[in-house]
Amino acid sequence: MRLTFEQLAVWLAQGLGIGRIRFAPGTFGSFLGFGWFLLILAPGNIAFFLTAILFSFFAAILCSEIAEKALGQHDPGSVVIDEIIAIPICFLGWLAHETPDGPLWFVTEGRWKISLAILIAFSVFDIWKPWPVRQSQRFSGGLGVTVDDVLAAIYVALLSGIYLAATR
Repeated sequence: MRLTFEQLAVWLAQGLGIGRIRFAPGTFGSFLGFGWFLLILAPGNIAFFLTAILFSFFAAILCSEIAEKALGQHDPGSVVIDEIIAIPICFLGWLAHETPDGPLWFVTEGRWKISLAILIAFSVFDIWKPWPVRQSQRFSGGLGVTVDDVLAAIYVALLSGIYLAATR
């Protein structure tokens, strides 16, 4: 059996299959997004990190667009690539204040609490959808699927950055 481009795009849009989990697929997508964050942060190069975020944003739009058409649904619940690519954005506020000092810097010296707070904050903003997050869902296709999570992640990055600046 040969994998088509459409099948590959749907598989990626569904977070390598994680989006097919029947309960809380977005939460599992966020966990995979944390793995994506660690993977693109591992080289320790901020230019690479930012380029990967930008590339993954456009890839998510394309894969979501294809998945919507293939699955015949608007913003299918199984599509979690939007959560996956949004998680690294959430950490930009933290990275603006602190340079990673090793592959596990996010859990050392109690930093795991900040990591967990950022992940929880993303879930809150993704569910709450303050302006303009909810309004951005009106965009059609893959952009509408993706941009609301990116905007929620930007809220988290800004608020976590402000909080960390005030407490350090």
